[in-house]
Amino acid sequence: MNTGRPLDAAAVAAMLILCASWGLNQVAIKFALVDFPPLIQGALRSAGALPVVFVAAHLRGVRLGARDGTLMAGLTAGTLFGFEFIFIYYALTLTTASRGVVFVYTAPVFVGLGARLFLGEWFSVAQWSGLALSFLGMLVAIGVPDPTVGASTLLGDALMIVGAALWAATTLFLKASSLAHVPTEKTSLYQYAVSGIIFAAGAPLAGEAMTHWPRPVAVSWLAYQSIWVLGVTFTIWFGLVVSYSASRLSAFSYLTPLFGVAAGHYILGDPLTPTFAVAVALVIAGLVLVNRPR
Repeated sequence: MNTGRPLDAAAVAAMLILCASWGLNQVAIKFALVDFPPLIQGALRSAGALPVVFVAAHLRGVRLGARDGTLMAGLTAGTLFGFEFIFIYYALTLTTASRGVVFVYTAPVFVGLGARLFLGEWFSVAQWSGLALSFLGMLVAIGVPDPTVGASTLLGDALMIVGAALWAATTLFLKASSLAHVPTEKTSLYQYAVSGIIFAAGAPLAGEAMTHWPRPVAVSWLAYQSIWVLGVTFTIWFGLVVSYSASRLSAFSYLTPLFGVAAGHYILGDPLTPTFAVAVALVIAGLVLVNRPR
């Protein structure tokens, strides 16, 4: 089975842009949650991303309706994607954006283990050490956990870890299934259409309703999620996943929590600790080890 090639300069540049965008995404969800309940926000976000996918497919001449035997794989991937974000959205109603971005980015650990078990990718001792260094950098970036954190916050953290595991499962499934051989726009269509249906069906069951007209700030952050994060960056991500090493791409995404901490500082006013520079050094050192040639 093809496990993907090592990262080149183009993949590194793309991952930097994606990590910065995803780091801001937790802040975007928190802002939008003020006016949009979790599942309603998810449904609107998925629906808003679909036009971007259709435009991209049209520009590239991709026939989204072509019969290619990927329907069952697409439904499975879309279901995984939908439940991933159900856990993430509800987690962010309980925990902070800073804690949330750290715990959801335990996903590379699950991807590394899964790629070793199911895709045949092999990690050397140095590369596993790199993962450990990057994870340590995340912890340093956030600081020592507060012993006064309440049970609801811990529950939110746990939900984020479940979301991370589902993100890893989605990544590995895309790599191993027939979706690895179709245009990324079709993969995105499956993800967003199926997840949107799940969100829309689940919202009334969860008792969610819009109680007031959403304000411009919430709408703008929802648009950021829909058009840029889902419509553009996730499509790029799906394309990278089928071309490059899944575990190395996910390890690179350890940069995202650092961008998330910076976004929390400049947008939400979260304080930056003096250890932030040390955290950056640890993460970069870890990435160098993970991506070194075998």
